[in-house]
Amino acid sequence: MTRLPGRTSTVYDLSLEALTERVSAWGEPAFRAKQVHAQLWKRSATYEEMSDVSPALRERLSAELPLGVDLLDERTADKGATRKALLKLGGRHVIETVLMGYKDRVTVCVSSQVGCAMDCGFCATGQMGLLSNLTSGEIAAQVVWARREAAKLPPSTPQRLTNVVFMGMGEPLANYRPVHEAVNRIVDPGYIGLGARHITVSTVGLVPGIRRLTQDMPQIGLAVSLHAADDELRDELVPVNKQYPLALLETAIDEWRRRTHRRVSIEWAMIDGTNDDDRQAGLLAEIAYRLGAHVNLIPLNPTPGWPTQPSPPDRIKQFARILKAGGVNVTIRDTRGSEIDAACGQLRLEHEGSTTP
Repeated sequence: MTRLPGRTSTVYDLSLEALTERVSAWGEPAFRAKQVHAQLWKRSATYEEMSDVSPALRERLSAELPLGVDLLDERTADKGATRKALLKLGGRHVIETVLMGYKDRVTVCVSSQVGCAMDCGFCATGQMGLLSNLTSGEIAAQVVWARREAAKLPPSTPQRLTNVVFMGMGEPLANYRPVHEAVNRIVDPGYIGLGARHITVSTVGLVPGIRRLTQDMPQIGLAVSLHAADDELRDELVPVNKQYPLALLETAIDEWRRRTHRRVSIEWAMIDGTNDDDRQAGLLAEIAYRLGAHVNLIPLNPTPGWPTQPSPPDRIKQFARILKAGGVNVTIRDTRGSEIDAACGQLRLEHEGSTTP
């Protein structure tokens, strides 16, 4: 990791070696940096919570190596089990992170970019365009935040972070190196230490990125946002399909499956009158069956910039029946936090609108 000169936007961008170099330059012993590092990553502690560090050092750390994770806004739903946070990272990047507590797990949905260049019109983040990439530290900082906040979830949840999904703002495989470095921090026992099989990266279908993922991170899960089962419709809904059409994407997924021996997840936003007819269900069933995939049907979260609505419940059930008849495992996804604008990018757009003169 490249060491940043002067004031660092977030301490989470620094490796232990870089942190040691910085702290030693202040006249502190090397063990002090290890102490701070362990508190930051293993305990997910803030500087104020580091009682074994002197007040003077805590003050200097805050000034020169800030945590760089500021809560701007937060919404809760599902009796407090879903928490959507609008975070400012590194004093510059405003993104969304969602913490979701279930009976058997706690999952954080992290962002990898501010906005997104993939131009999927039905997605609130896609409507922003790409504003900036996040650094590896800014990505990992969301997981540290989630570990700390998981303890505050209702007792009906495990109250500890168990899963990380890269399904927030941005296309993870379009910001590959920082995402890769962040995953390394998440799984490293010296940092967060979460098992690789508890991490999933989602993509709209960047074939080169899937192939790199296959080689570099074979233990983590893969989810593909498909949304259409023929090239004509997918070109419209997911424009990157024009560059990486379905046949090429299916080949890359199959290569990933054969290398990792894991099951891919196919994500499908159910859009009323657009991709929810019997024909699309039949075509999807053929693709999913060939790939041995699990399909998640997700009722569309409506956004101001896209005129369509989610498919009616009966239509979603009929779509699922066709998939099941084709031998495909399918789940109708729980739309967690829909009443708090929990779809990617909606809270940020609302915040941006409220702060625009």
